[in-house]
Amino acid sequence: MMKVIIADDEVKVCQLIYKLIDWNELDMEVVGISHNGIDALEQVKEKKPDIVITDIRMPGYDGIELIRLCREINEYIDFIIISGYAQFEYAQKVIKYGVCDYLLKPIKKEELINNLEKMKEKYADRMNKLTNEEKLKARLKVDIEKLRSRIFTEILLNKSIQNLDLKIQNINEEYHYKFQEGNFQIVTIKIDLGVKEIEKNKISILKSKATDIFNNHLFSECFDLEIYFQDSVGYCILNYKESCKKIIRKKLKLALDELLIQKNIFMDLEVTLGIGSIVEDLSKLYQSFRVAYYAMEERILLGRGKLIENVEIRDNHQYITGVLSELNKSMEKSIEILDKDLLIASVDEFKKMLVENQNISGEEIIDSVNEIFKIYVILVRNNMMEIENKNEFSNEFSIYINNCGSVEEIFEYLKNKFLKSLDKIIEGKRQADTKPIRVAKEYIKQNYMKQISLEEVSSFVGFNSSYFSHLFKKESGKNFLEYLSETRMNKAKEFLKETNLSIAVICEKVGYCDIKHFTKSFKKIAGIKPNEYRKLYS
Repeated sequence: MMKVIIADDEVKVCQLIYKLIDWNELDMEVVGISHNGIDALEQVKEKKPDIVITDIRMPGYDGIELIRLCREINEYIDFIIISGYAQFEYAQKVIKYGVCDYLLKPIKKEELINNLEKMKEKYADRMNKLTNEEKLKARLKVDIEKLRSRIFTEILLNKSIQNLDLKIQNINEEYHYKFQEGNFQIVTIKIDLGVKEIEKNKISILKSKATDIFNNHLFSECFDLEIYFQDSVGYCILNYKESCKKIIRKKLKLALDELLIQKNIFMDLEVTLGIGSIVEDLSKLYQSFRVAYYAMEERILLGRGKLIENVEIRDNHQYITGVLSELNKSMEKSIEILDKDLLIASVDEFKKMLVENQNISGEEIIDSVNEIFKIYVILVRNNMMEIENKNEFSNEFSIYINNCGSVEEIFEYLKNKFLKSLDKIIEGKRQADTKPIRVAKEYIKQNYMKQISLEEVSSFVGFNSSYFSHLFKKESGKNFLEYLSETRMNKAKEFLKETNLSIAVICEKVGYCDIKHFTKSFKKIAGIKPNEYRKLYS
């Protein structure tokens, strides 16, 4: 299947091109959409497309520059240029540069399909000319990349097998590495983008950029180097000579400096490197991994945008367990009575007790916050309440909490998450409580002319009369009899203004048997007697 990238600074044009074509029918797949030349180039690097459909003028790089840069990456990429009539001469220059074809706006479906089919034929011809050896090399390259990444997924990130007896020869053969005797070291690359909505292509671009920067600075000094990204964390294995130790440290700093320059493009970007311990035995690689990860988490205490190294792993398990136990009690009470202020005060107190412990680590703080989140979810469930979209709620928390770069940011996000969730629960409960009152008011509206009672209406909505009376007063601001009288008198006012019915008939029609009682009640609410009201308003 051929891969296609669409690039145009007009979002609607991109959407039009995407929706015009049945890509599956053409055996093609749109793997990227971008709205400026810089993003388009990064997507070309990452997605390796066969076709790029691009506007002739975009922010970042114009058409000619984008084509030139893409051709440096892959000379076989085909381009379809989109241009307006005012840009026709410019389009001709681009075509001379080797572009297959161009489309003039407004884009027509038939022309676009014809261009794509021509490119498909051209692609097929080129593929048929590839030798079996070239095809094998292409497949092998993909397989090798997958093999090399498995050292992370199967060993370093698999907590169940931390103490394997790893031999260089075995690892080289099984995972396709070129490790040699010397130093082994893990470095973590932490990309923090805050808790705002993050565009997936931004993360992809940053991962690609980080990989390129590390390779450019460090690969020549190593026997082998590999980077694997999982979400916003990159894991890098370095294998180098003992004599290169100082130069590796220097190159890591240079790589970090270059990564931090990306803040000019991604305004909320922060990057931190966690430096693992140097080990000479491959079997101890997990120890280096453990220290690198721990160092990365220290950024929430030591600050971001730096190399964090030479950290000592601390253990405050007993202290944290005690503090969590106290927090659990106060959170349980706050959720039971739906008290937002008490919940936030509980979290603030927990935070205070953590940061006051001078020995606490960043990792322990993050783990504790994750534990608080689990406690909240359990307590909500235990109180017979529901979190809206629970899986999405938990997944979002997991993603964003790992993009917070300071203790303050972490706890602010946690509290906001709790507050929004509790607000929804309270609103849901309020609506659940007010529904019976709405039903009761409708019942009164339909039956005010009858001799209805509190017991009758409360039974109709499914509550006992005592609880219903309390809830009705709370939601309506008046008790049941006051509301019933007001409803009857409003209807009486309508009869007095709009009909010639006698006071006695109106009295019966609004549910009163005694005209004296009716007159007294009417005057109490309206301020005047019924006959005076009629003279005044009829």
